[in-house]
Amino acid sequence: METFKIEGKIFERMQKALGVNFTRKTASEFGTIAVNFSKERFIKKDWKNQVSEKWKARKRKDRGSLMTRTGRLKRSIHKISSGDNYVIIGTDVPYAKIHNEGGKIQKTVYVSAYTRKKTKAKSVNLRTRKASRKRVDTGQSIKVKSHVRKMNLYLPKRQFLGRSRALEIRLQRHLKKEIQKTLNNL
Repeated sequence: METFKIEGKIFERMQKALGVNFTRKTASEFGTIAVNFSKERFIKKDWKNQVSEKWKARKRKDRGSLMTRTGRLKRSIHKISSGDNYVIIGTDVPYAKIHNEGGKIQKTVYVSAYTRKKTKAKSVNLRTRKASRKRVDTGQSIKVKSHVRKMNLYLPKRQFLGRSRALEIRLQRHLKKEIQKTLNNL
């Protein structure tokens, strides 16, 4: 489980000055802002700390948006818990940590036996003598035996959760607005 915690003396000071209800409400709003900030990273494909760090582009451009095949990782970001002086946001998706921090995956995978269709190139370019990329089914099938495959996969760091100066500034602005609103209502 990947988590990020917002806490500090800000909440304690607010509790003394403005009361427990204001602190609870603000803590909940901070959690919502932090969740939206993390989900925004999937749209902008970067990590904002003091400067914007673009995510490394995927090798195959034709495969769609980065880290969004089903949307499960983005949808799983939520407030895990909040109290009077803290908020924890995170995700319970098992692959969130490797995507957030990057790293190498080394696994041995068992591939069970299966059959596949035999194909051949649709046409050959007469000038270059290369087969076209389009394939045609020959009607034959090939049996593939079960085997073991070793996987060495490197995932680059594409951070979407963690401490961010940009998020802290956003939270401070929100806090100033809420304090002004509360003081104007008194």
